[in-house]
Amino acid sequence: MIKITDRIKSGEILVSDGAWGTQLQSKGLKTGECPELWNITHGKEIYEIAESYINAGSDMIETNSFGGNRFRLAEYGLERRLSELNKKAAQLSRKAAGNNHYVLGSIGPSGKFIMMDEVSPAELTETFSEQAIALKEGGADAIIIETMTDLNEACIAVRAVRESTDCEIICTMTFDKSAKNAFHTMMGVSPEDMVRELVSSGADIIGVNCGRGIADMPDLVKEIRKYDGNIPLMIQPNAGIPIFRKENPDESSGKDPEQGKIIYTESPEYMAEISISVINAGANIIGGCCGTTPEHIRQIAAIVKNRRHGIK
Repeated sequence: MIKITDRIKSGEILVSDGAWGTQLQSKGLKTGECPELWNITHGKEIYEIAESYINAGSDMIETNSFGGNRFRLAEYGLERRLSELNKKAAQLSRKAAGNNHYVLGSIGPSGKFIMMDEVSPAELTETFSEQAIALKEGGADAIIIETMTDLNEACIAVRAVRESTDCEIICTMTFDKSAKNAFHTMMGVSPEDMVRELVSSGADIIGVNCGRGIADMPDLVKEIRKYDGNIPLMIQPNAGIPIFRKENPDESSGKDPEQGKIIYTESPEYMAEISISVINAGANIIGGCCGTTPEHIRQIAAIVKNRRHGIK
């Protein structure tokens, strides 16, 4: 297939997928279960999630391997199955993607902090390399290093993937917004820091995922574009900031079906509408993170399709 970056250079806007974690929960994943083990025990459900995004119009889908590094798998006693679980994750998404859609091998944070001496750069390099190799072997076209807040760890991951595979590399970070409307990660990384360090480390595509809803994304994209107008940019926001729906004892209509659940308030229609501004601000790939569903992606994909055909 044509490289993702080559399609972007030709002027295409591409559509990624939506949430995996919340979709897994809707399929029955329980708190305390290892999501990556589902690649073996619930392969049908994993395939269905991947297929649902392809059917919704995604040009690319991720793999169920976000927590597939040695340290997170060790919490379940599964660290020795790292290669098996990651390879299977890529195989399931590859089956759903076929030969005409991209598979992005998902790598999330280690859950350890270098600054607190919980892990060394060498250990991070080793586990990210192991994960990337297994995802590549399973059929991943590109590797997406996502939901990063620590720039040092993100750069280590980018370099590890660069040294161990020939995959295109995407790296996205998660930003908060201060009372003064400044964007920064939980670790204090600014958009300028992200652009400078990720590009110099070898990322082919950079961007933003998770954290906030789509309403803040046009401004964040504009901020990123101040520092680099050419690097391909991916945006995958949540469907709003999550809200825990508490019980309302005064409801006369009976129990709220959303009672006791975490809900996301941005509708597919709203996200699709704002996605136009995100694209106009300079995004090249757009999709979603937590709370986004195949219907969110379907409506975003319709916007992108209209744009491809010159319909405003």
